[in-house]
Amino acid sequence: MRRSKPLAAIAGVALFALAACGSGGGSDESPSGNDTFGVQKDVKDKDPSAKGPAPEVEGAQKGGTITVYDPGDPGPPDLDPDNGWSVVGNSIEQALLTRSLTQYRRDPETGKMILVPDLATDLGTPNKDYTAWTFTIKDGVKWENGKPVTAKEVAFGIARSMDTENFPMGVGQAYSQTYFKDAGKYKGPYSDKKTSWEKWGGVTVKGNSLTIHMSQTFPDMDFYAAFMAIGPVPLNAGPASEYGKHPLATGPYKIQSFDPEKQLVLVKNPEWDPKTDPARHQYADKWIIKFDTDQDKTDQIMLSNSGAGDTSLSFSINTSANLDKFKSTLGDRLIQQSSQCTSFWMPDYTKIKDINVRKAIAYGYPYADAWLAAGEVPNVTRVPANTIMPPGMAGKDEDFQVDGKQITYDPAKAKELLDKAGYAPGEYKLYAAYYEPDPLAVATMKQVKKGLEQAGFDVTYYPIQDSPSTVYGDANNKVNKKLNIRAVGWCSDWPSALTFIPPLLQTGQYYNFEKFSEKAVDDQIKKIPSMPLEDQPDAWGDLDKKIMTDYFPVIPLSYNNYLFPMGKKIGGYSGDGEIAAPNFKDLYVTK
Repeated sequence: MRRSKPLAAIAGVALFALAACGSGGGSDESPSGNDTFGVQKDVKDKDPSAKGPAPEVEGAQKGGTITVYDPGDPGPPDLDPDNGWSVVGNSIEQALLTRSLTQYRRDPETGKMILVPDLATDLGTPNKDYTAWTFTIKDGVKWENGKPVTAKEVAFGIARSMDTENFPMGVGQAYSQTYFKDAGKYKGPYSDKKTSWEKWGGVTVKGNSLTIHMSQTFPDMDFYAAFMAIGPVPLNAGPASEYGKHPLATGPYKIQSFDPEKQLVLVKNPEWDPKTDPARHQYADKWIIKFDTDQDKTDQIMLSNSGAGDTSLSFSINTSANLDKFKSTLGDRLIQQSSQCTSFWMPDYTKIKDINVRKAIAYGYPYADAWLAAGEVPNVTRVPANTIMPPGMAGKDEDFQVDGKQITYDPAKAKELLDKAGYAPGEYKLYAAYYEPDPLAVATMKQVKKGLEQAGFDVTYYPIQDSPSTVYGDANNKVNKKLNIRAVGWCSDWPSALTFIPPLLQTGQYYNFEKFSEKAVDDQIKKIPSMPLEDQPDAWGDLDKKIMTDYFPVIPLSYNNYLFPMGKKIGGYSGDGEIAAPNFKDLYVTK
């Protein structure tokens, strides 16, 4: 899952253990006097029998408005459930607006996120070889217009997830078009003019039950079912380009207004029945989500401890500038959340073909200076990374280093590698982009440019105004055509390398911004999910090391942890360790 803020395991590794992965400079002090970020072990815990209503949050009150600030992040371009695959968009939409077959509920005693039913009566029933999954839709679930949600509408939503031409940024291009029947052949209800979605055969409906048929074994379908793409869309939704402007709600809130890249306003959905929902609440009257806000101004609001900041929260803080202030002012209202997230730099594999140049870029990247410029703290919110897979993920070799030790900023080493590739200092040109509306992205760009130039590169940066992920995924974008290096922040969709390596490194995937393509890797990506379940983690770990050793196609910049400040009138606050975001489902406003 994409971290949508530009440039920026089974989670639960202690902060000091993460820091031991390598030295990046800077402070090693942890927030709020706590030595670890929030622990998220045993993420695969499930409760298939969970029923609605959700357990009440202790002390919860009804009423009020909650404001959410999302600094330096344009947010989702639309709200179509089949086009959602970002942390910010999904964390808000899945918690408040849109329901799917399954979902997560936070256990208040352990803090774990537990997989529970949502629209379905349970977590689904697979056949013996996991090539078919059957779900039954609950009675009493309604759209915001009062009409009942049907199994046929869920099937239509799932069929839409196959349409990667119309939903290129959606999760379906990695999973539906890999695991569902006729993957690679059936193009979805809008793009496939020959096959009716009802006759596709990938989803069959009988009464209020539906069965999803696979092209290969897929034991993780119950986890994938928590995505909005595995949920309902009205049969009369209209053109693919229109529904995402104002989709109908099935969750506790509905859309009052949506201004892309600026603001989303949600109000109570009177047709939502808490008796059908094991995890969500409807405490606040209204939610106002403000995208692309200024980080420093947002920090001032949150640190004021009064006025607008009282009933607000933020997706981030300028940690390097204000960590001590937030610790002293907010105390435990500064939520510390570990994550399953890694930030990458991606040299274009079709343009930067020499592995020595790609490694030179890795040694020329000024890690600590870039993190500080971005408002992060080395070894606190950003920790040096050694491979693609995040710490603690099953199968990862925590001790592996592609060059025998942690890659750090080393201009001399970078020049040595450039010389080995046949380039003199200042001769090799890099072309990158930065998100100009965000001052922290501008500051980061300046530090990275400076560091790379000292390491022997000639660097040109292009300013862009749109979401970088949108630009990078557009083959016809004029700026994108000039680039030979791009960036992405990636979080696992559930605790498996299946959600990390294929979306970023398989040929043709949308978020394969480096355009990496190697048959040996593609073959292994296809083979691993069909292996015995107990053999898959080690196979992913071996592939992780092989990719880094043989090709070094991406530069893992950091493993990421996050801080979320909460206003003093926000109650029920906690982190959502499954998606590395605030847990919106339990929040309320105190009087």
